[in-house]
Amino acid sequence: MIKRIVGTALTLALVASACATTQQTEISDKTYCPFLGTNVCTKLVATETPGRFSSGDPATAKANLRYVNPNVQWSQYTKILIQPVTFWGEDDEKLSAKDQLDLTNYFYQSLEQKLSTKFQVVSEAGPGVMRLQVALEDATTATPVLRTISMLIPQARALATLKFVATGTYPFVGSAQAAGKVTDSVTGVLLAAAVDRRVGGGALRTAAQWQLGDAEDAINAWTQQLTDRLSSWQAGTAKP
Repeated sequence: MIKRIVGTALTLALVASACATTQQTEISDKTYCPFLGTNVCTKLVATETPGRFSSGDPATAKANLRYVNPNVQWSQYTKILIQPVTFWGEDDEKLSAKDQLDLTNYFYQSLEQKLSTKFQVVSEAGPGVMRLQVALEDATTATPVLRTISMLIPQARALATLKFVATGTYPFVGSAQAAGKVTDSVTGVLLAAAVDRRVGGGALRTAAQWQLGDAEDAINAWTQQLTDRLSSWQAGTAKP
């Protein structure tokens, strides 16, 4: 019975991962602490293990690490101030300055586009205004040609699936990690914070995308997830 349950779970997980354009993966270090600050960093709590097979559906996924202030009255926050997205990398960062700029601009535009559907986006602090600060960290590029081969040629696809089972990621995919915090724009009180890491998924439609496509898919998932979370808390339709 146990073997059957495990086998069924594995099969379902593989099917889900094969349809996903982006999937959550574990965070291996604390590169996010310099951006968030020590006080915020120490408040973060790991959610249930995301698992190597998590497709990270924005509607249900939780960040790898998160903190939500239990004393916040979310209903008072109807506006949001989005700070420019910054890139925080290592000294030997391999991503070019142009790619860093392109990704942070893409991240900001995605945040503005999605959050504006639920909140009034403002340019100044004030009562009822949340301040959002986000950093993109440690983005890596996919290997386009090899990615295409591993996804589309049956024999290579089979090997890619075996790698996924063993390691939780497909070969030649890109990745990205992001950290963010939401504060009261007037008092500076921390409302929430999160850190998450994602890699490219196994969906066939990602096979021929460009080298930063996996990072962009991760950004799209994060911005949708953030919008869904904040708006549901503000409306009182869900609890943090």
